[in-house]
Amino acid sequence: MICCLNPDCSQPINPDHNKVCQSCNTPLIPLLINRFRVLRVLSTKGGFGRTYLAEDSQNLNKQCVIKQLAPKQSGTYALKKAKELFIEEAKRLQDLGEHPQIPTLFAYFEDNGFLYLVQEFIEGDDLLDELRQKGKYNESQIRELLLDLLPPLKFIHERNIIHRDIKPENIMRRKSDGKLVLIDFGASKQLTTTVHTRIGTQIGTRGYSPREQIEFGEAYPASDLFALGTTCFHLLTGVNPFNLWKKNPLSWVNNWRQHLPSPVSNELGVILDKLLTMDIQERYQSADEVIRDLQISPTFVVSPDGNENQISGDSKTRINGKIDRRVFIYGGLFLGGVTVAVIGQSLFFRKQNQTLTGLTQLAQRSLIISICVLQ
Repeated sequence: MICCLNPDCSQPINPDHNKVCQSCNTPLIPLLINRFRVLRVLSTKGGFGRTYLAEDSQNLNKQCVIKQLAPKQSGTYALKKAKELFIEEAKRLQDLGEHPQIPTLFAYFEDNGFLYLVQEFIEGDDLLDELRQKGKYNESQIRELLLDLLPPLKFIHERNIIHRDIKPENIMRRKSDGKLVLIDFGASKQLTTTVHTRIGTQIGTRGYSPREQIEFGEAYPASDLFALGTTCFHLLTGVNPFNLWKKNPLSWVNNWRQHLPSPVSNELGVILDKLLTMDIQERYQSADEVIRDLQISPTFVVSPDGNENQISGDSKTRINGKIDRRVFIYGGLFLGGVTVAVIGQSLFFRKQNQTLTGLTQLAQRSLIISICVLQ
């Protein structure tokens, strides 16, 4: 089969022998630049063209992704802006593709009036599809997501790049190793001091992008971190931030906990609070700051039903995910008895004029026994 490259074609798949598309009569191209065979449409999102699945005939027919630039506003500022962004994306991906969690760029070219970007195909599902298939994330999954995504974010920020459109659809889980891959840098922009966009030109997604980006066209590393926080919120609750934004833009971040199906630990709550702060000065300023807070080891306390509840530090006295409260009860009684015994023996030794050495040895033995009980 051969795929029509007309971005407006409603039925682009054709038999191999066709010279023109049977649906729209557009001439068919068997191999783009005599190299890439387009197989099918992957996505029509983005407004500038389509994304295709293709094979690289010069690389053992390895699958790849081809992004096509085909804006409809010919001769307008939007066309110029779209081409600029497309070219910038190609240059960025050349540098950023060195990171294993960012797609590698294979080629960039113009053909038949369209611009094409060819990059690594990531086999797997994006996180929005994963949410639909498997349901809402729990706290452990959110922590894993943050620790997996923050290193590539740190990588791009250190190169003065801001993604500017982080959301579940732009995060893929690679099937081969389960690692998260950050995709779609079409909205990202080289950072000088501040990133500005022309009034009326929005880059980002309402509900996910912070106020400084949506209202003022400014973006910083902290702006990506806000979008990462809204992504975590979406995956934890199943509530799309865009739907909340339509009702009352960004005010939901002040009471995001009310949408949780179950509470999160105080530690994760504090981290999400700081990610979702509307005041950029109060927000996390770097991926490293978030990683540092995430790596504080949690501990556990006992709830009335016997379940362990996470707080901070580490817990060792657990049985099948629960703390055995009997250890604390009997351990406490035992320690109390040991203490009384030691005091009694102390008085006895003094009365019998025994040496201090005997008392010290007894106390040491008692302490060792107590520790063994609590472990």
